[in-house]
Amino acid sequence: METAVRAPDNVATQAPAPAIELKDIHKSFGPIEVLKGISLRASEGEVVAIIGGSGSGKSTLLRCVNMLEIPTSGLVRVRGEEIGLKADRRGKSFIADLKQIQRIRSRLGMVFQSFNLWQHMTLRENVIEVPMHVLGQSRDEAIAIADALLERVGLYEKRDVYPAFLSGGQQQRAAIARALAIKPDAMLFDEPTSALDPELVGEVLSVIRDLAREGRTMILVTHEMGFAREVANKVVFLHQGVVEEEGHPTSIFNAPTSDRLRKFISSIR
Repeated sequence: METAVRAPDNVATQAPAPAIELKDIHKSFGPIEVLKGISLRASEGEVVAIIGGSGSGKSTLLRCVNMLEIPTSGLVRVRGEEIGLKADRRGKSFIADLKQIQRIRSRLGMVFQSFNLWQHMTLRENVIEVPMHVLGQSRDEAIAIADALLERVGLYEKRDVYPAFLSGGQQQRAAIARALAIKPDAMLFDEPTSALDPELVGEVLSVIRDLAREGRTMILVTHEMGFAREVANKVVFLHQGVVEEEGHPTSIFNAPTSDRLRKFISSIR
């Protein structure tokens, strides 16, 4: 009979570092405190959906991940690496190492509400720009990857078209292809369908759904509650700059414990 081998009691089993970790994040704009001590973790392959009403701090929190907004205080780690922040004499935070944040941003794909495509470039040119000039890929390599990604989001035939001649849904799918071109460790989505006409929402959500099925790490700020319920492993409800409630989509949407979350869900049904 074989005897199971157990690790010695003095050897700790160390869990892998989360892909993204925020600890006690505060963010103020002048006298207005928008984020009031938020902590959040996204494990490898996890999809975290952030929901909440207008002004709850959702987009500000997401932008703190890649320092598009610099937290007033708190800690941000990406793949276990802490982003260095310092404070000036007035207590205002700033990035300690610009090279570090450039490197970390190159590992995070960001998709904005308003597409943010370069209007003077074709779709293919939009997708190859960062891989060539930031990651150092050759033009041929960047084009091969761009064409494959545009094919994946259903836009290969539009590769030589300028953004102004595309629908909002097509532009947002191109923005997703551009974010994927850097082969990111994680994807950040800031209300990716909020600027779209209702009939175009589905085509963008379909692309994001496919990414979730691949096991990609994603943090998604969204007002699409059905979509959050479907694709997220964890839902975080923000209210007035704090985490009011978080948990599995089933518990968040079917059995909320806070009155504020119950009222929020009722208001969007």
